[in-house]
Amino acid sequence: MNIRIRYFASIREILRIDEEEIEIKDGATVMDLISELKQRHEFLSTKNQLLIAVNGSFAQPSTVIKPGEEVALFPPVSGG
Repeated sequence: MNIRIRYFASIREILRIDEEEIEIKDGATVMDLISELKQRHEFLSTKNQLLIAVNGSFAQPSTVIKPGEEVALFPPVSGG
């Protein structure tokens, strides 16, 4: 199945892409997707923490991704 991945903040700046469409296996979880993206993009393999949203809502590693969904990756955020 195909899904669209959107990148934000420092992730977008370092990868130099705003978004991409990739194919993943049916029934893939957020954790499966992260593993795939870490293989595609060396920079992501150095990141232990990423915030992931599926269709605008933050998702857990066990969240199953459905066909056509949009996934967004954000770096960890801190503030004061």
